[in-house]
Amino acid sequence: MTEAIDLSLAGVKNDAGGPFGAIIVKDNVIIGRGHNRVTSTNDPTAHAEVVAIRNACNHLHSFQLDGCILFTSCEPCPMCLGAIYWSRLQKIYYGCNRNDAAAIGFDDEFIYTEIGKPITDRKIEMEQLCRADALQAFKNWDNKSDKIKY
Repeated sequence: MTEAIDLSLAGVKNDAGGPFGAIIVKDNVIIGRGHNRVTSTNDPTAHAEVVAIRNACNHLHSFQLDGCILFTSCEPCPMCLGAIYWSRLQKIYYGCNRNDAAAIGFDDEFIYTEIGKPITDRKIEMEQLCRADALQAFKNWDNKSDKIKY
């Protein structure tokens, strides 16, 4: 956890994007590191956890992180939590919580609220288009015999 916190402090010092740091460990070895790089890379997805996941996946040459543990300086936001589930991390240790983050201007509560709403009630309008055409790619995938499942 100390390494994750150190990365969060480095992110503040380097003005990289925010006070967040994360590491990923497998078999007691750090295989991924990241600190928030949102503003320094103009990438709204470059949260510490996502950067660390990308780094660890590159290290392992895999898109799954089975048996890996995440140490992060703050409770993951909804986007990062989704990435954590997709990457199949085993466990999360976190320092600050979402209320601590909200107190300094990183408030994700509106996203948690939006996720629970029906599509028709969300603040960003969503409209389905061309479903029949879009389903063709899904049909092709479903019939593909050499697909890599994840």
